Amino acid sequence: MTHEADGLLERITARCAELDGLEEQLANQLVEVRAERDELAVAEKVVERMSEQLAEPEPLRGKLVRLADRGWLRKLPDGRFTTRL
Repeated sequence: MTHEADGLLERITARCAELDGLEEQLANQLVEVRAERDELAVAEKVVERMSEQLAEPEPLRGKLVRLADRGWLRKLPDGRFTTRL
């Protein structure tokens, strides 16, 4: 091979090595992006569930009222609940 061809082959080999490094970097970033996207999807579901629960008017109080109506609890005049004794 000529000196010119050797130089060209060296540049090609060097560029291939650069591209291999870039490919590895991008693959790692893609893994990180997918992991974060999965975490965000879970967080989104949690926020949606919390929003639904907060949108319901006083869900715990409603349950306590139902238990008082059934005789399991006693509602005090100040609005608090206690066990039926």
